[in-house]
Amino acid sequence: MDLTGVREVVDGRSTLRWEPGDAWLAGGTALFAEPRSDLWRLRDLSRCGWPPLTVTEDGLEVAATCTITELLAFARAPGQPWPRARALIADCCRAFSSSFKVWNTATVGGNLCLALPAGPMISLAVALDGVCRVRGRDGRQRRVPVTDFVTGPGRTLLHPGDLLRSLHLPVTALTRRMALRRVSLRPLGRSAALVTGTRAPGTGRTSIAVTAATTRPLVLAFDHPPTATVLRTALEDALVPGLIVEDVHGLPAWRRHLVFHLADEVRRALLRE
Repeated sequence: MDLTGVREVVDGRSTLRWEPGDAWLAGGTALFAEPRSDLWRLRDLSRCGWPPLTVTEDGLEVAATCTITELLAFARAPGQPWPRARALIADCCRAFSSSFKVWNTATVGGNLCLALPAGPMISLAVALDGVCRVRGRDGRQRRVPVTDFVTGPGRTLLHPGDLLRSLHLPVTALTRRMALRRVSLRPLGRSAALVTGTRAPGTGRTSIAVTAATTRPLVLAFDHPPTATVLRTALEDALVPGLIVEDVHGLPAWRRHLVFHLADEVRRALLRE
C-alpha cells in the first residue's frame, strides 16, 4: 500500500517538532498495510543505529527496531544464555503468520505498538515480564510493564509523539521454567489462543499468561503451582464479559474453551519440568 499523502521522510533522531500527521517508521509492515491519508511525514528509526539485542547482567534489552529474523537468530544461536527462555522466544517468533519478507522487515516494537490480540511479541513480552522503555515528546523516559502498555485491540498507552525505545526482559524471568501452548484455525494461521506459563525455581511461584484469545493480555500469578481447580476458578473470575476476542479467526465460545484447555496443559507441563 502506498502512503500517497507522505511528503517527507526524516531521520528518526531529528529534533523537528512533532506535528499531527507524523509517524514513527521502523519496519513499516503495519504502517504500509492500509491506507493512511492522515500521514504526511515519517520519522525513520532505522537510521538510529540501535543494537538489536543487548545481553546484560540484568537481562535482555530488545531494541524496538529489532526484526523478527534477528530475534529468532538470537534464540536459535548456540552458546547463548537462558536456553528455556530462548526456546519460548523462538516459538513466539514462529507464531507469526507471515512471509519471510515480513520476518526480515517487521520489528518487535512495531508488533507491540500495533497491539493486535494475536501479536506474538506481546505474548513473548507478557510471558517474560517485559517492560517497555518509552520516551515521551519532552524527552523524558518512563518504564511501563507490557501488561499495562497494551490496553486493547490496537490500543496502547502511547501518546502522540511517544516512542517505544526498547523492551527489557529481566533475568529473573529468563531463568524460570517455561511452557507454551498455541492453537489456530490453520497450521500457519493467526493464533486463536496462546497461553504461556512460567515457574520460578525454588519458590514455585507460577504465572499463567493468556493472549490472542483476549482483547488485552491477561496474567494470573500464584505463589505456588495451582491445582486444576484453583486455576480454573481464577480464569473464570478473570474472563469478564467482553474480554474474549470475537472475529473471523474463532468464535468467542471456542476461544474461551481453548483458554481453559491450554492453561491446564501449561500448568501440567510446568509441574513436569
